[in-house]
Amino acid sequence: MKRVLLLKPGVTSSKALLGDYEAWFGAALVGLARLEPVELHAGERVPSLRGVDGLIMTGSPLSVTEPTPWMREAADVMVEAADGGLPVLGVCFGHQLLAWRLGARVQRNPRGLELGSVPIRLTEEGQGDPLFDGLPVEPTVQATHFDEVASLPPGGALLATNAACPVQAYGVGPTLRGVQFHPEMNATSIRYCIRNEPSLDDARRTALDARAVDAPWGTQLLRNFIERFERS
Repeated sequence: MKRVLLLKPGVTSSKALLGDYEAWFGAALVGLARLEPVELHAGERVPSLRGVDGLIMTGSPLSVTEPTPWMREAADVMVEAADGGLPVLGVCFGHQLLAWRLGARVQRNPRGLELGSVPIRLTEEGQGDPLFDGLPVEPTVQATHFDEVASLPPGGALLATNAACPVQAYGVGPTLRGVQFHPEMNATSIRYCIRNEPSLDDARRTALDARAVDAPWGTQLLRNFIERFERS
């Protein structure tokens, strides 16, 4: 199995009931990767990358629009690792932090909160990218975020999009990828987010809850990252 550092800039709001990010990513990557959580939000630093086969940064309740020194340090490590040929995947907050570090603009999404099981569309480049191998052109994914990557980082390729958040996924070079959505989440975890989001009115909460479904394409994407992206 590959050794992958799971960089955590926060914990899940549903940790007590449903477990934390390592349980969610671990379920998708069983048999492929040994995940080693790094609690960045609690002051842990990224350890040596010797013998590491990849990096994944998770989501977070924090915002890239309010960067801290440890966020900057973690972003530097991830970009340097990708420049050195190590596969790096940013998810939600991680997607935004990598884009910000590479020179893109991250902001509060003017279209508002994107939440629930939502469709995205792969671009032509996305359809040919190994991260999306085996996925349909319009997969359903799980999303929960207020912020967005407002522009691609320099040299970045747009891999997936939708109307609510135009930069749903991007790639920079051969080994760095970012996805705005949550490939590790399922119907249970996204329903928890829907049912506990204080900004929703009852009508929207009910509608989003009714549309929540399992989205197995997220598992396929994570397994693609482990199987098809190799350290060079």
